[in-house]
Amino acid sequence: MGIEIPEILGSLPNAVVARHLTPGVLSGRQMPPHLTLRKAAAPLPEGELRWRTAPIRALVDEAMRRFQDLRTPKARAAADGWLAPRLHATLRMTRVEAADSGLWNFVALIVAPDYVIWRHLGTKGTKAVRFSGRHDLQAFSRLWWAAELFRNGSDYRTVELACRSQDVLGSPMRLDVIDHRPTALAFLRVLQEPLTKRSPRHGDLVNALSSAVNTAGSTLFYDVLAPEEPADDDALRMWIEDAAEMPAVPWDRLPVGPDDGAVGDTSIARLTPLFERLLKEAPTRDRSKRVKPIDE
Repeated sequence: MGIEIPEILGSLPNAVVARHLTPGVLSGRQMPPHLTLRKAAAPLPEGELRWRTAPIRALVDEAMRRFQDLRTPKARAAADGWLAPRLHATLRMTRVEAADSGLWNFVALIVAPDYVIWRHLGTKGTKAVRFSGRHDLQAFSRLWWAAELFRNGSDYRTVELACRSQDVLGSPMRLDVIDHRPTALAFLRVLQEPLTKRSPRHGDLVNALSSAVNTAGSTLFYDVLAPEEPADDDALRMWIEDAAEMPAVPWDRLPVGPDDGAVGDTSIARLTPLFERLLKEAPTRDRSKRVKPIDE
């Protein structure tokens, strides 16, 4: 990137970021004011090696190298499925820690602003929310949370499936019901074929099922229909602590996530027929009147 980045991550306040997302930065003509932003950031504990910036920088460099021949944001969406599980396995933290928008601001503006531009620059520039925004829109938080919400314990294969559609990384991730992992995995199972084949209408199906599952969830309790075992907090804590001694995540095979509890096939199977019926009965969007997404 040509700029010396700090060794440890920090938290960069939203108010500071807002002042520096200028048209020049959003268009990719200028880099964010590196030194100014570093001074405004609060560093994370230096003694915790999981907050190192070098592994994150290595990942984004590799992602840009692997997908460098893809010319548009829509095509470069293919990088999401590669990067999401590896970012999650590299940046090991709890959901509470991941809710700090300042951390993601720091990654996007200080560690890897070039990746944000590379991945999300459209014909009208890059949307400011890709640098600093909601968890399902910000360039890096959306990938970490996709991996967190759609993994099955230590298995990231379902994350790769989720990342095949930008629609899955959109509205479903804003639903409270997706916090229930059997619901998230049953959602993907119902859509597995159109997502795998990237059928032309897969986005309409994703949004139709999202709306139906969310509406039904107000009267049906998915956690009663498909109970989820409590997460193994000790296993998650050990996985986080192991970050100090673990090698870099593999690039040519999926990493291993926290072994904090996998969802059994029985729980997923209890919800699958219900979701199939909801999808069959749900109205799909008129593609001729489809609202253009924020960007890919």
